[in-house]
Order: sequence, then C-alpha cells, then structure tokens
Amino acid sequence: MSEGASQQDVEPRPTLSDASADGDPARVAAEAAAKKAARRKDLLTRLATAAVLIPFVIWAIAHGGLVYLAIVIGIGLLAQHEFYGLIVDKGARPIESVGLAFGFAVMVLAYFGTEYQAMLAMTATLLSLMVAQLGKNEIQEAMASISGTFFGVFYVAWLLSHAVLLRKFDAAAASHHDPALLVTLGLTPQSGIFLMLFALVPVVLCDAGAYFAGRAWGRRKLAPEVSPNKSVEGALGGIIAGVLGGLATKWFFDSLFPDTSAVLPWSMAIFFGFALCVVGIVGDLVESLLKRDAEVKDTGALLPGMGGVLDRIDAHLLGIPTMYYMMLGYIYFQAR
Repeated sequence: MSEGASQQDVEPRPTLSDASADGDPARVAAEAAAKKAARRKDLLTRLATAAVLIPFVIWAIAHGGLVYLAIVIGIGLLAQHEFYGLIVDKGARPIESVGLAFGFAVMVLAYFGTEYQAMLAMTATLLSLMVAQLGKNEIQEAMASISGTFFGVFYVAWLLSHAVLLRKFDAAAASHHDPALLVTLGLTPQSGIFLMLFALVPVVLCDAGAYFAGRAWGRRKLAPEVSPNKSVEGALGGIIAGVLGGLATKWFFDSLFPDTSAVLPWSMAIFFGFALCVVGIVGDLVESLLKRDAEVKDTGALLPGMGGVLDRIDAHLLGIPTMYYMMLGYIYFQAR
C-alpha cells in the first residue's frame, strides 16, 4: 500500500474538529479546501509517476537478460542506500560501502549462479562486516552498525534478488526438479515474464485499492501505532482489488500468450493472488514501522509523489520472494 496510504505514515491526518477549535468557520473552510486541493495534486503527481514507471517496468521484465539485471541492481542499490539513511537517522553508523558491495554481489549471483550461492554471499557479508568493524577507530554502537548494515543487505538486496530468480524461473526450478517434469507442467523460458508480472500486479492493485477504499469507507484502524491512516476496510478493499488484478493478469496471458501462463492453474492463481496481497500489506507495514522508528515520512524523494525507491518497493520486497517460493512449493507437490 506504499503508493497511496503510506504517504502519510508519520503524522495522523488532522480533522476538521481540530481546525475548528479556534471557532473561525471561514478558516476551517479555507483549510479544508487547501487540504483537498493538496490531496488532489498529490494524487495526480503519483499517477503521473506511475504512468512512467509501469511501462518501464513491463518493458524491463519482457526484455530480461543483462538489461533486466542491471535495472534490478540499480533499484536495489538505491533502495539499500535509502535504508541506510534510516539507520543514520537513528544515530548509528552503517558500513555502507561494504553493505552496498555485498548487496551488488548477492543480486549478481542470483543471475549467474543460484539462490544457494547468493545465500553463501550473505554469510560472507556478515563475516566481512565483523572484520570491517574491527578496523574502525570508533567502537561505539558496533552492534547497531554490524546488524543494521547486514539487515540492509538481507532486507533489500537478498529479498530483491528473487526478482532475478523469478524472471528466470525455468532455470531456477530446474536446479530443484527434473526438467522433463517442468515441461509437462507447462514451464517455459518465457514463463518468468508472466510470473514476475503476476507477482507485481496484485500487490500494486492492492495498494491502490486500499488507498481508495480506505478513503471512502475506512473506519477501523488496521495498525494505529504503526500507520494511523491505514484501515481494516481499506485493507479488505485492497485485497479484493489485488485478487481481481491477479486473475485479470492470468486471463490476459491465457488469452494472448498461453504458453507463458500455463504453469499456473486458475485455482492456484486465486490463492496466490490472495497471499500476495496479504504479504504486500505486511511488507508495507514493516517499512512504515521502520520509518516511524526513524521519525521520517519517506525514505527519499526520488519518485515524485511516491517518496523514495524503498517506499515504492517495500511491499514487493516480500511479495516477490513469496511468489517464488510458492511456485517452488507448487511444483514440489506436483512432482510427488
């Protein structure tokens, strides 16, 4: 829900009753009109940014290859840098150069190697951070520095590396299962395009649906201490929109590119869409928790109307790995 609902995570939205405390109806009306105009402008800005990002992301996924890897790495390093900014806001000093270097390595290994090799890089990351910390003149907050830097590699780079694994899912699955079985299940080299888009669409539409449903019907707070403006009604509306978006994606590919989507049956598409929406909401709340702890509204300002890169991909950081492991699990049970 980062595109809409997370834009006001830090401060609860003022109410008209607050503004009317001074007893000036004209001032109340003026402030209400100004807030409405600001919200409309903010929404238009987000939509304009989305209109640029969405075609670019679709093109990158369809293109694949080293171009796709380079884009994923660029997104990952920008988001990881923003995450380390949250740690700095908390007063700690992450070893950012080491963290970014290993974040880069993890995503590269996901493309040229396997997820196992990428996980080995995570172990090497922790050992390297310990050695790097020993070489620093300051020993204050050593635990915060090591753990925060390592978590940045795990939370951003490792989780985002699954975007590489899912895009080349035929090769990733072949390392776990008999390739002949994968062919019978309908898995092709182009299935990764469908699987990546299916992983993204429900989360994006859940985000948008939660924003509009929350504004229209939101009453009960979903997580008031973490994100005061998110509501249960908004979350339910988002889940409905997200599941429908996943089914629409399945229908679109079945109609035009059936070979790419045959690997995911309709029964699983419904379940996967629901699971992705729930996980996306959790991912958004996790980032909201981190921002609230750091006392910042957004992790950056690179994307107009959307904040930083990490603000934009927070829900996907959990959604994409979830899609990857759900697909591995589905194939595993089909193989038994």
